[in-house]
Amino acid sequence: MMVKQQYRSEIGILSDILSVIADSGRNGVTISTVSRMANVSYNSINEKCKKIVDANLVKSIKDGRGCTFFITEKGVIFLEQLRRFTDVMKSMNIRY
Repeated sequence: MMVKQQYRSEIGILSDILSVIADSGRNGVTISTVSRMANVSYNSINEKCKKIVDANLVKSIKDGRGCTFFITEKGVIFLEQLRRFTDVMKSMNIRY
């Protein structure tokens, strides 16, 4: 019997993306690496990264061929609060 795959919510995806960028530290990370490590399609990553850059949670620096992403102080605070929120949701057995 196959178990049905649970889809991630927008919040779950954004949390994964921010976590990958935060874990990259001072070196930053390219969009293709974020896509691979967060398990999100390249097209979807572009859209989501634009949202978090516009919200000043992440900054992007254009270099030769693409962009490198770095988490901002606001992004670190947001990610910490998001993790606390998702922990509460999990403890209540609520899908987020």
